[in-house]
Amino acid sequence: MIVRIAGQGQYEVPAELVDRLNALDNEAVAAVEAGDEAKFHEIFGQMVSLVESDCTPVPDDDLAVSDVILPPPDLTFEEAQAEFTGEGLIPD
Repeated sequence: MIVRIAGQGQYEVPAELVDRLNALDNEAVAAVEAGDEAKFHEIFGQMVSLVESDCTPVPDDDLAVSDVILPPPDLTFEEAQAEFTGEGLIPD
């Protein structure tokens, strides 16, 4: 799976991390639905950190299509309310 972090680049997510990233996405949706801004930012930070630290950057000259686009790390809670709905960013 290729994940783009808006404004930062693309990363190849190893198969063994896809379920963990999806679980975090579902937790982020639940936090937004509950109106828990602090919990959302904690979970979303974990999502971004997981991609940045445990996934392989895609070279800039590789024109791979992103499967998922994560919003930028400075996403506001108000913006999150529009993005993290239903199944979230990562479909099951």
